[in-house]
Parts: sequence; C-alpha cells; structure tokens
Amino acid sequence: MAKPTKVDLVGVGLNATDTVIPLSTYPARGSKTEYSTVTTLPGGQVATTVVACQHWGLRTRYVGKLGDDLAATLHREAFNHAGVEARIITVPGAVSAQSLILVDAEGERTVLCRRDSEARLVLKPSDLQREWITNARALHVDGYDTAAATLAAQWAREAGVPVIADLDELYPGVEDLLQNIDYLIVSRDFPSRLMNEPDLETALRRMQARFGSTLTAATLGHEGVLAWDGRTFHHSSAYKVPVADTTGAGDIFHAGFIYGLLNDWPLDRQLDFACAAAALNCTAVGARGGIKDVEEIERLIVTGTHYPSDSYIPASDPVSL
Repeated sequence: MAKPTKVDLVGVGLNATDTVIPLSTYPARGSKTEYSTVTTLPGGQVATTVVACQHWGLRTRYVGKLGDDLAATLHREAFNHAGVEARIITVPGAVSAQSLILVDAEGERTVLCRRDSEARLVLKPSDLQREWITNARALHVDGYDTAAATLAAQWAREAGVPVIADLDELYPGVEDLLQNIDYLIVSRDFPSRLMNEPDLETALRRMQARFGSTLTAATLGHEGVLAWDGRTFHHSSAYKVPVADTTGAGDIFHAGFIYGLLNDWPLDRQLDFACAAAALNCTAVGARGGIKDVEEIERLIVTGTHYPSDSYIPASDPVSL
C-alpha cells in the first residue's frame, strides 16, 4: 500500500453497520409491535466522525478492522464515496460489527450491538503503522480497542499531534489511554463513574487534574455540553430541531468540535458549532443521515432556537480537588 499522505484527521476506532427500525410505540416486555420500514446504513463512532469531517472539506484517514462480508463492502463503498483514505485490515470469515437500532416516536434510539464471537476484529497494536498516525494534524479515538488506541495516542503525543477521545465505557486499561488524551469529550455519566464522584462538575475538574487533559467535557443530550478547560466551565446549549433519530449525534458533535479545533476557533465557537451539527444530524435517519454542509450549520447557529440556557448552569464556586 502506498505511503500515507498528510491528512487533517486520522481516526482509529469503531465502525458498525446500523439497521435502523423506527417504531411508533416502544415495545413493552412480552408484547408485539409492528414496524413499517427498515434502513441499513454505515455507522460507528470514529468512522462517522471521520466521514463528517471529510464532508466539511478536511482530509481524513480511517484505521479499523472489517470482515469480508456484505457489511464490509458497504463500509468500503461509503469511505470511497466520501473520499476518506481507508486503512482497513480485512479478516477473512469474520462478521463485521452490526447494530440493531430501535428508534421511538420522539427519535430516541436504543442500540443492540453484535460483534464477531471470536473477537477476530479487535484492532491490535501490531495492526497499526506509526506513519498512519503521525502524518495527521489530529487523532480521534473511541477507546473500544483500548490497547491499539493507547499506542496510537502515544505516537500522536510524541509527534505533537493533538488527541481527541469519544468515550462512553470504562474499558479495561482505559486509564493508560486517558494519560494521552488532550481533548476528553465523553458521555454524561462517564466522569462520575470514572472518578467515583456523583457531581458532574467536580468529576470533570478531577478528570482534568488527574490526567492532564487540555479539556474535559461531557455531552448532555438536549442539555448541550459542559466543558472544563482547567480554569473555567463552558456550557453550550443544544438546538431545538425536529428529531427523527438521535443515532450518531455524539459522533457528529465530536466531528464539529474537531472541525473547529483544526480551524483554530475559540472554544465557545467550537462547542456551539458542534451542538448545531449534532442537532441537524438528528433531523434524519441514521448515524450519518443528517450531516449538513457547513453553511447550513452556520445558518442554524444564526437563526436557530436553543433549549433554555438555564437547563444546565455550572456552579461558579471553585471545588477542592
């Protein structure tokens, strides 16, 4: 394979084929529920973030593992169509990751994940090539394949490449990964679980102090995002839009944040753009169904309506760490 060119963003992490099933009512246990449509689309945390950044004009590379099934073909075609440089390790006979996604009438999704039973699609440190990582302006990881993500983050740090993480689970060995993350943007309950601290603000402060990240942040659904930069809390409200499917909202949020980071925007503008991009993605079905052009995202920022700004107001008093 040819030597990789310099890209703006390299992503190392999850891909998945999403089968999205909209439901008029969410089924009760033991009930029967009818559905009328099924849509199969490419998804996955890092893969979706990379595709969004490519759509907005950044040069991107994706590193991951796939089987040799129809799902793998779908992903390869999607990366090729988007213009993403895909560095994919193929495992003959393995079943590519798949998700069944139930979407209720309010657009909220419930995800059922299936992965290869023999764990043949675990991305290993030995699968990586250093130049895939260092020939980039930023690295994005999700931490699922923790050992590989940790090595990639170490290489990036050594090369002066900033590392962004999207984490929602306490994977074994994740603390080694966290030592090498610059922008740690996680799910709502991750900081409290990690730090054994129920108060979110305190947990974010302690995460930043313990792991030395430039930024720690938690995405809060319709309450937006709360970020701690080591001195100040920043809260950006979510935008009100007609919601069809919340699948991929966090992935697109990370893409929006990375886009702003690589354009040297102030933090508050990065967070606001990320919230707007994520909101618009929720107006269509699928993890990548509502990726809009930058101009449309900027239009929502100017003309759109936020959820009430007091839905989450960070405390101003310092907290002892």
